[in-house]
Amino acid sequence: MPETKLIKSRGTVTIDVEHCKGCELCIPACPPQVLTMSAAVNRMGYRYPELHPGCTGCAACLLVCPDFVFEVFRFNEARIDEVPA
Repeated sequence: MPETKLIKSRGTVTIDVEHCKGCELCIPACPPQVLTMSAAVNRMGYRYPELHPGCTGCAACLLVCPDFVFEVFRFNEARIDEVPA
């Protein structure tokens, strides 16, 4: 049986991947380091960020994004996700 771990998420983001130009400014700006760049590309040919469990809803990605592709949501109560270890 594969090992899993529990990750607490206090928020989430939606990402408008079709308008992202792949600058990657959001990746190092994310304090919990839950954004990675995709292997896939959007219709303009750019890779875009993908969200993984553990978002805090801090909005750092939103604040650094020159293309305004992020929308940030904070949960009233933390959500626990079970992910592969």
